[in-house]
Amino acid sequence: PTQDTPVPAGLAAVIPQHACVAPACEPLWAVTEIDLDGRPVAWGGAFRTQFKLPGSESQQAFDILNAKGFKTRTGAPAQIVFHADAGVNDPQVRQAMDGLFGKIEQNVDGISIASPYSPEGARQIAPDGQTAYAELNFADRTFEKYAPVADRIKGYRNEVQAPGLQVELGGDIFASQSQSPTEAIGFIAAIVILLVAFGSLLAVGLPIVTALFGIATGYAIVQIGARFIDMPGFTSQMVAMISIGVGIDYALFIVTRYREGLHAGSEPEAALARAMDTAGRAVLFAGTTVVISLLGLFAMNLSLMNAVAIAASIGVLMTMLASLTLLPAVLGFVGRNIDRFAIPGRKSDAQTTSSLWYRWSRVVQRHPWPALLAALVVLGVLASPALSLRLGFGDAGNNPTSDTTRRAYDLLSGGFGPGFNGPLLVAAETPGGQQDMAALARLSDTLKQTPGVAFVSPVIPNAQGDAAIIQVVPTTAPQDKATADLVSHLRHDVVPAATQGSTAIVRVGGGTAASQDFASYTRSHLPLVVGVVLLLSFSLLTLVFRSLVVPLKAVVMNLLSIGGAYGVLVAVFQWGWFKDVIGVAKAGPIDAWVPIMLFAIIFGLSMDYEVFLLSRVREEYDHNGGNNALAVADGLAATARVITAAAAIMVSVFLSFALGDQRGIKLFGLGLATAIFLDATVVRMVLVPATMELLGEANWWLPRWLGRLLPVVHVGAEAEGAPSAVAAGRVA
Repeated sequence: PTQDTPVPAGLAAVIPQHACVAPACEPLWAVTEIDLDGRPVAWGGAFRTQFKLPGSESQQAFDILNAKGFKTRTGAPAQIVFHADAGVNDPQVRQAMDGLFGKIEQNVDGISIASPYSPEGARQIAPDGQTAYAELNFADRTFEKYAPVADRIKGYRNEVQAPGLQVELGGDIFASQSQSPTEAIGFIAAIVILLVAFGSLLAVGLPIVTALFGIATGYAIVQIGARFIDMPGFTSQMVAMISIGVGIDYALFIVTRYREGLHAGSEPEAALARAMDTAGRAVLFAGTTVVISLLGLFAMNLSLMNAVAIAASIGVLMTMLASLTLLPAVLGFVGRNIDRFAIPGRKSDAQTTSSLWYRWSRVVQRHPWPALLAALVVLGVLASPALSLRLGFGDAGNNPTSDTTRRAYDLLSGGFGPGFNGPLLVAAETPGGQQDMAALARLSDTLKQTPGVAFVSPVIPNAQGDAAIIQVVPTTAPQDKATADLVSHLRHDVVPAATQGSTAIVRVGGGTAASQDFASYTRSHLPLVVGVVLLLSFSLLTLVFRSLVVPLKAVVMNLLSIGGAYGVLVAVFQWGWFKDVIGVAKAGPIDAWVPIMLFAIIFGLSMDYEVFLLSRVREEYDHNGGNNALAVADGLAATARVITAAAAIMVSVFLSFALGDQRGIKLFGLGLATAIFLDATVVRMVLVPATMELLGEANWWLPRWLGRLLPVVHVGAEAEGAPSAVAAGRVA
């Protein structure tokens, strides 16, 4: 068991079983141990969500609280907020609430309640006299121990009876843990898309079964790894979300190429060998690129991000191995029966001159400049809002109104002001004794006169007199830019000026300040992560395609699709455009963990389509004697349908997350869906073939000296192999 305090709100958005509301997340820490289904695990370890940000000012404030006798301030803060039409001092209301407070203190260990009815609690009654709140201070405990406590308090709350009285519970421990069935909607959509793409029930089942086997294996390894590495509690969801997408995609690529060989007249054994020699190679290198991209999260130098990178990489690796081993074995048994149980009346998917994608490839080939300019305009317009990106964390005002924490947030905002949902906590060490205490008193007076501050508590010393705290309530909500500016102003201007000449060590902490620290840390490390991922991916693609132009073009275009996704997120969540369509309560910052996680995941997934498309282009290039124009058009015609089908599956799965209740999950789901949609349509179907057509033979330029140094790696079939299906269809 380890000391436990909550994670910042936005980061916890990907931890639905421990959703956290920013105002309640005082210190920037979280340590949670979770036994799966509450049962001991024979080989696997317990998942444990642990987040630390060493060196941050909020971390230093937490250390002061923990070391100097303020441990009740290091737990999970929470409130009981109540509103009474007759006023909170109405005898019936007061009797009901005093009874609730007494029952909680008698039946819940390690808790103290600061009642608004106590002498020191007068400030906890709103000026209109109809709204008040009680502060709940918990002793240290692990997150799993908060859950039964929260349930018990909710039960006591439900027993309160008084006319016109509304009682709500604020704080992350009371946040709703219910899960929406939207993921099932995405999975059903994936099955429908597969059925339309393949037209055969048996062909539909193979990618799904392969993906599930890969996910199960990867999850088992991750669980065993949890015995040796601190794996966060949301690891299993992250592994499943990424693995189901890439697993179905990889199997889809191979099965499509296998059926293509059968339709071209090959025997099953030859068709399978050809599929593995082409699509199988592409899957191997695409999966490797995704793993490299995910491991780029190590550049963040955060233990939680490292664990996520390891777990997600294991999931991708195992689904890739399942596609390269289990799937071909199953196809060997299936043989020509792959098309059994086909949808009646469905046309053949063979690539011929009459197919839609064949005709589209020739349109792009004939008009490369208009296609290029149109694609760049679309991506540029979508990415432009990203220039205004503001990192931070959402607050409880984004929770659905069905959640008691949202109703408590609204009551506090209406009765006291939105800043009461996210107080700051100034922690100070006072080695100079009374001289330092006098400096803190001056600081308290200065804070009261500071614009943007709604309330300042008196200086509260500890029993030893060598430390003290001051609570500061902003006038603005925790997620507002003005609140972030206030934190910076206090740290850099107000506190140093007021304590000048003293030996007091003063740090501004609390959940809102901690959220800003994490946002700043992410902002400063994002360029490093991007640089590492780009460099590693560029190097791998140079090795695979033996070209400097193709890898450079690939990384630039992937950045364009990611930029478009960032822009859409800013427009919807930060500016509030069309926010009602996906159920966003109010505009606010982009959760600080989202851009860096999105980049690592999207860049890897985008490379799947890049490798698959370019490997086919390279294959056609080798088969037709080095004719670049024909290779680009035929490569696009052969892969467009499977790429769009694979992307449609991913978009459906990711959009299902955007339909959930939690703002962080909505952000993540919409960002992933937007980036994959743009990548598979605007980038792969328009921008890539247009640029390759314009560059011509320069696509495959590689300095001779570098060509001699690089080992020869074939991502596609050898040139002397059988003719491609596109070529066969064209000749026919």
